[in-house]
Parts: sequence; C-alpha cells; structure tokens
Amino acid sequence: MSNKSLGLSDRLYHYLLSVSLREPEILKQLRQETATMPNCNMQIAPEQGQFMALLVQLLGAQKALEIGVFTGYSSLAVALALPPGGKLIACDIREDYTAIARRYWQAAGVAYKIDLRLAPALETLDALLAADHAGTFDFVFIDADKENYAAYYERSLALIHSGGLIAIDNVLWDGAVADPAVQDAATVAIRDFNQKLYQDERVRLSMVPIADGLTLVMKP
Repeated sequence: MSNKSLGLSDRLYHYLLSVSLREPEILKQLRQETATMPNCNMQIAPEQGQFMALLVQLLGAQKALEIGVFTGYSSLAVALALPPGGKLIACDIREDYTAIARRYWQAAGVAYKIDLRLAPALETLDALLAADHAGTFDFVFIDADKENYAAYYERSLALIHSGGLIAIDNVLWDGAVADPAVQDAATVAIRDFNQKLYQDERVRLSMVPIADGLTLVMKP
C-alpha cells in the first residue's frame, strides 16, 4: 500500500502538498504519531483526508459511516467536516489502534460526533440494517480487510440514500492490481471488486488516482 498519490515524483508530490494541504494541527499530530508505528502505511494520505472532508461538506452530510478506523485519521477528518449535529458510526475490531483514535477525537472536540462500534464490521452493518437504518446515511468510507470489500459495499449501498456517496480506499493497491503476476488473496479481491463496480449499473462511479486509489460511488 502507498500513503501518497501514485505516479507523482517526490518533488511534485511535495509541491502538491505545499499549495493545497490545509491540515489542521490535530490531524498533523495524529499523522506524525501514526508514522512511528509498524503499520503506518495503513493510514490514508493527508491530501485524501482533505478531499474526503470536502466531499462530506459538499454533500451537506449529517450521517456518515466508516468501515475500518485504524488510528482514526480518516474518521477525525470526516468528523471535523460534519456539522455540530452530525454523527459518524465508526467500525473496527482493534482496541489498541482505536484507543489512539479516541484520544485524538477527544482532543479535537469531536468525540461526541463519533459512535465507535468494536465488532466485526459485517455484524455492525447487518445490525444497522435490521434497525431500519437503510437509506439513511449520506456518506460511507470503506477501508478495511480487502477480502470483504464486496460484502461491505453491498451493505453500504443499502444503507445510503439516493444521492449518497460511498468512497472505497486502496483500489489501486500500490499498482499491484495491474500486474497479473500478483495473485495474493488481497490483490485478487481488490481486482475482482474493481471489476464488479465497473459492471454495476445500479450506481455511478469514478476511480480517482489520489493516494492509493479511491473509488467514489453515487447511488442515483
């Protein structure tokens, strides 16, 4: 996985950040702390966080869902973009990573907007559907185990309303999806998922080559 946009030289990438990134200090601190961790490449790029925050504001989103939290950078970016009455349901299974996330949510003053559900995400999504939350979400971000992307997507599609948006991370998978010699389970899952979305006539979509690839899906 890459945590910067593919296809840019280091010089051009740093230029991009220098003229466009308006990263709040609290997000910068979280990014810097996460960078010291063994799995730091799981964190989204800062320009992607800013892009997602802009999408949330353009949507006028009030109710958002995140599948895969890690240390909370993406959830913090979304929560900061939500209005005071907004709500983000965040799904993860790791106590250790999300403990860091909680600390930063609290420091940023947005913890009240975030409902962390520590359980397998499919269980949480099925529970939301069973509790009549279908068609009520404005925005969903999927960034969890790749083998379950298709299942997360189908449930997310049921949970968003018409005009709602799903953003799916890592769809370019550091370029491995374009290399037929790479056949590990995660790469195959993303490759198959990308093809599934391409053929899905129920939605409108755009794959954006930001960071490690982000597919945007709108429910008409």
